[in-house]
Amino acid sequence: MNTSGALLRLSAALMALTGAGLALSSGNWAWGLILLLSAVVVGIAVRPWMAWPILGLAFVLGEQQTRVAGPFDAGNWVLVALVWLLAWLGVALISETRPSGALARLRGVAIPLIFGTTVLWLWQVVVAGTGVSPVILPQPSAIAARFVASTGVLWGDFVQTFVKGALSGYVIGCGAAFVTAVVVDRSSFLQRGLLPVGNFVAALPVVGIAPILVMWFGFDWQSKAAVVVVMVFFPMLVNTVEGLKAADVMQRDLMATYSASYWQSLRKLRLPAAMPFVFNGLKIATTLAMIGAIVAEFFGSPTQGMGFRISTEVGRLGLDMVWSEIAVAALAGSAFYGLMALIEKWVTFWHPSQRGR
Repeated sequence: MNTSGALLRLSAALMALTGAGLALSSGNWAWGLILLLSAVVVGIAVRPWMAWPILGLAFVLGEQQTRVAGPFDAGNWVLVALVWLLAWLGVALISETRPSGALARLRGVAIPLIFGTTVLWLWQVVVAGTGVSPVILPQPSAIAARFVASTGVLWGDFVQTFVKGALSGYVIGCGAAFVTAVVVDRSSFLQRGLLPVGNFVAALPVVGIAPILVMWFGFDWQSKAAVVVVMVFFPMLVNTVEGLKAADVMQRDLMATYSASYWQSLRKLRLPAAMPFVFNGLKIATTLAMIGAIVAEFFGSPTQGMGFRISTEVGRLGLDMVWSEIAVAALAGSAFYGLMALIEKWVTFWHPSQRGR
């Protein structure tokens, strides 16, 4: 284990010893012995294969700590810190293993899953242990309960914002940018004149253009799609134009020796070489589309949509519903980005960036 791993192991062992001392001094012999044993395991005999028992211990301690009603005393906070350190150590040990096949894929999923679960657990116990008001920051359990109870409303908001606004604007904006990039590629005048204008427009704040487009296109999803088109068009355009320049001079000369026309060279050489740049623009546009559609709804929308729901629930102090909408937006954006990444891997399997994945 490296130096940082050794320090982490030592910290976890010291925290376990401290927790054991507090538990034994309070007469809780069972927890004291468990924590004392964990200190020995973590501090002396830890090996990569012991990651799962360590994580199991962290889960048991964490589940016990979640049941404690706040505010927490010093012993409770020691146990919270111990669970965090044990989870960190478990992830560090898992990352040191070198499995293959299905186990390697399982490790790739387990590490972010354990990390995310630990973050949510820390959120839960810190809010409960410090007595933070739900108006300021609700607990994840309250957000999950509201999420389950409001699936119908959340689904309607998702369709209005993502499917109608973000997705339609994404398709229109990226498609138009791709066609424009092919036209710009053939004209040096457009390269010198349009691209600087595109950089200027891309720097415009969405809160400045959204009200104007809402007034132009109305309060329904069309205005949100228009905002998304403006946001994704120029990043996609710039990436595609740069990608069409990716083929080097020797490759272009080779196509010329074959008497290939412009369109043949574009289809067989330059577009395949541009695909990594194109997908870079597509992946950037996935996040911009979601942001644009939600922000545009703040300036006028029907009584449905993520942005509308967030703005109204903030006024009603319904922060659990606000966080539920944020969770839906995060899940939709992550899934959309992941879909683009999978398509990129399938299309650009030959590119060095995809090797070994």
